[in-house]
Amino acid sequence: MNRTYSPAKNLIVLAVALFAMLAVPAAAQTVQYRQITPEAAKKMLAEDKTATLVDVRTPEEYASGHIAGSVLIPDYDLAAKAAKMLPDKSKPIIVYCRSGNRSRGSAQWLLKEGYTNVYDLGGIGRWPFGTVK
Repeated sequence: MNRTYSPAKNLIVLAVALFAMLAVPAAAQTVQYRQITPEAAKKMLAEDKTATLVDVRTPEEYASGHIAGSVLIPDYDLAAKAAKMLPDKSKPIIVYCRSGNRSRGSAQWLLKEGYTNVYDLGGIGRWPFGTVK
């Protein structure tokens, strides 16, 4: 078998490899953890009616005061309830808790599960717009 060096063949192989790397679908790319300010969260919730605000605290904490319009999914129930309560993994989800620890963990878990538009608001104490009971 006679093999000869072919610059044109190498160039074609390189072009195909480059195209394959650039053609990776966006869904396969890693989605990064993102924090959001209270002001930006309020604006998003007002402008995008598909956005969901999720309180990951306990039912007792939620009853003592929560952000208006939020839904309660305690962090310890997220794995069991996310698919039913948050069925569209591409819609915006903003999570918050008391201090920011549970919301960070919950946001990271949602990202790991394939949700692509997740924001961590942090602790409810950062929310300057009032709460409801």
